[in-house]
Amino acid sequence: MFESAELGHHTDPETFDAAVPGLRAELLDAQFDLLDLKQFAVVVLINGVDKAGKGETINLLNEWMDPRHIETWAFDTPTAEESDRPFMWRFWRALPPRGRIGVMFSNWYTQPIRDRVEKRSGKAELDQRLDEIRRFEAMLAHEGVLLIKFWFHLSRSAQKKRLKDLEKDERTRWRVTERDWKYFELYDRYREVAGHALRTTSTGEAPWLIVDGSDPRFRTLFVARTLLAALRRRLDAASQHWMPRLSAAPLPPCIDGLNVVDSLEHPRMKRKEYDELLEPLQGRLALLTRSEVFRQRNLVLVFEGMDAAGKGGAIRRVVGALDARQYRIVPIGAPTEEERVQPYLWRFWRHLPPRGKVVIFDRSWYGRVLVERVEGFCSEADWMRAYSEINDFEEQLADAGAIVVKFWMAITKDEQLERFKAREAEPHKRFKITAEDWRNREKWDDYRRAVCDMVDRTSTERVPWTLVEADDKHHARIKVLRTLCERLEAELG
Repeated sequence: MFESAELGHHTDPETFDAAVPGLRAELLDAQFDLLDLKQFAVVVLINGVDKAGKGETINLLNEWMDPRHIETWAFDTPTAEESDRPFMWRFWRALPPRGRIGVMFSNWYTQPIRDRVEKRSGKAELDQRLDEIRRFEAMLAHEGVLLIKFWFHLSRSAQKKRLKDLEKDERTRWRVTERDWKYFELYDRYREVAGHALRTTSTGEAPWLIVDGSDPRFRTLFVARTLLAALRRRLDAASQHWMPRLSAAPLPPCIDGLNVVDSLEHPRMKRKEYDELLEPLQGRLALLTRSEVFRQRNLVLVFEGMDAAGKGGAIRRVVGALDARQYRIVPIGAPTEEERVQPYLWRFWRHLPPRGKVVIFDRSWYGRVLVERVEGFCSEADWMRAYSEINDFEEQLADAGAIVVKFWMAITKDEQLERFKAREAEPHKRFKITAEDWRNREKWDDYRRAVCDMVDRTSTERVPWTLVEADDKHHARIKVLRTLCERLEAELG
């Protein structure tokens, strides 16, 4: 895969000097067209062997374009804050909004490749991580992100010469460390592992571009021209309302017999039984979340349900057992302007808790396959692919040690009507009922179908849905607390 980059490409000074002024002007024009249009973001990945010109190229991009609209990230060993979250958390936080360019050095490829080179992981583990990366990049492409991946390459002999030349010069000697020579000794293995990674993750949506790093002038023109061509191609397409995908294969018809939400029975619980169960369950939950072993995990709670299903009441009974310094409630509504210019899942990644903490989502990332699907706020292709993207997201949370518990608060249509009327009649509850709630009720059957598909496609072995029969609030709250305690006990041993 690297053979063409080892041919020793060369650009003479006269050709380089003649090309630079026009190229810089065109790149600036494209950058400001991107900023004005604000229809997509650009992510440039910089990877490759040491001393192949990666850092120099990043500096050059910031020099040739307006650095105010380029976000440059160089990722090192994860900090304590980053180590508390899933592997991809710090990269999600660094994604640029639409209209801007993000340059990422030592990105999501660096650690998986290095772990395999240094034999801290096996081939199966590397392939699993590469498969996750491939799905992540496909998601970025579907969200409209222009992803440009550069791999800077040097042959073994060229890298050795580069290291020795830098060491000879007193001005550049500081740039060569023992670590550089250590990795040079692993060159052949690094080349093999990197070649496998690049072949596995070079897709039509996000292909790898191999840069010959032996000649600074050649690599500069190659990167600049490639970036300019990609920007111009996407800008031209965006002006014609480019869409990554307009349609999707339809879901199978909804079969009532398989709709477990509709088949729920709704038991009733007397107030006396509720009072007897509530405090012991809250105490049990309190002890679990204050335990020493929980400090190495975290808890992510998801509450979904039809309007007036009792999500807020159930959440209040949960937080009644928690230390106020330990949890955070995140109510999810329509995305803000800041959130609209990022990939859909970005606003949920930013709220993930560190170890020993709890985050409670009052509505969640399932809005894409519920309200956005039913109300037509996204295309069919968008909500269809969201099922697999959500499953990937939750799998990454579980892999990182999060305990993810999802509740669907299920009420019947008749019970919802009674609660709506009760809210309108109570002055202190009137704020809870709006015209939109009544309008959403008219689409009950559409939401019912969406819920059926959601549960069917996103209730996994590791992160299952718990369906809570919520016509009786007492029963619902006790079931939430009991389920939560049982899941924590199972997870924490």
